[in-house]
Amino acid sequence: MIRSTVCGVGSALPRRVVTNKDLEQRLETSDEWIVQRTGIRQRYIAAEDETTASLGEAAARRALESAGMTPADVDLIVLGTSTPNNTFPATAVEIQERLGMRHGFAYDMQAVCSGFVYAVTAADLHLRGGTAKRALVIGAETFSRILDWNDRTTCVLFGDGAGAVVLEARDGEGTIADRGILASALRSDGSHKDKLFVDGGPSTTQTVGHLRMQGREVFKHAVGMITDVVEDVFRKADVSAEDISWFVPHQANKRIIDASARKLGIAEEKVVVTVDLHGNTSAASVPLALAHAVAQGRIKRGDLVLLEAMGGGFTWGAVLLRW
Repeated sequence: MIRSTVCGVGSALPRRVVTNKDLEQRLETSDEWIVQRTGIRQRYIAAEDETTASLGEAAARRALESAGMTPADVDLIVLGTSTPNNTFPATAVEIQERLGMRHGFAYDMQAVCSGFVYAVTAADLHLRGGTAKRALVIGAETFSRILDWNDRTTCVLFGDGAGAVVLEARDGEGTIADRGILASALRSDGSHKDKLFVDGGPSTTQTVGHLRMQGREVFKHAVGMITDVVEDVFRKADVSAEDISWFVPHQANKRIIDASARKLGIAEEKVVVTVDLHGNTSAASVPLALAHAVAQGRIKRGDLVLLEAMGGGFTWGAVLLRW
């Protein structure tokens, strides 16, 4: 059986750090209020010369370096993003050009905060299907570009950044001991569109628009939806919460992360949390957290790692892999 195996991981953050104290100077909010409700203490905000493509390229190069590879070794790029550099072409194609690649294929995956989990699943299908041998899977966002900076209920939540992994098709035994992606589950439900969306677009307003969110509604659905897909991958792989080495959830809200882990029966010490450092970076959230945990020496070869995300749409999904 072919397994899509993680060979390298990398991340990139904008130069500028914006703390809750900084936001106190311009908004009617407080560090205490933000931390208590979300767990966020700071976020990174892209400068004018930093874009989704430039951050994605930087994360990709670091992932390739981590894997001991060059762009010539990769024949597929899948980029999870909701903040592309242009309406078209795909920002993945721009990253392909920045990397000097004239071969293979590249495309964007738009599933909002679930974008990286969707992109990993798509790349896994390409590798197992034989249309590619190695893939760069990137989550990159500049959500600061679509925030209403006068809306204190949303602008304090989000940040910019990028993370990436290199996946390689390798032979496995077809058992839970294999390295690589073992199971995945994806869901969506468009009936929840108005709970988290951007109020603009080429076909409707001909503008970029701003992010709008019904925070309580999102929170109400999040834990149940997360549990749904995680339990699905547990069934597919025939594992339980006790078998998990690390849980790397979407970093949107500390309370959602804690409640999800409790409901799933995953011990607190196995949960990777970076929302305090990065805020919600949408599709970049999971790979940023992955890269952070690897850099700290926490996630090691052979560990069973659970990824999970939920985003606007609603979309949600989970991936189980052996590191």
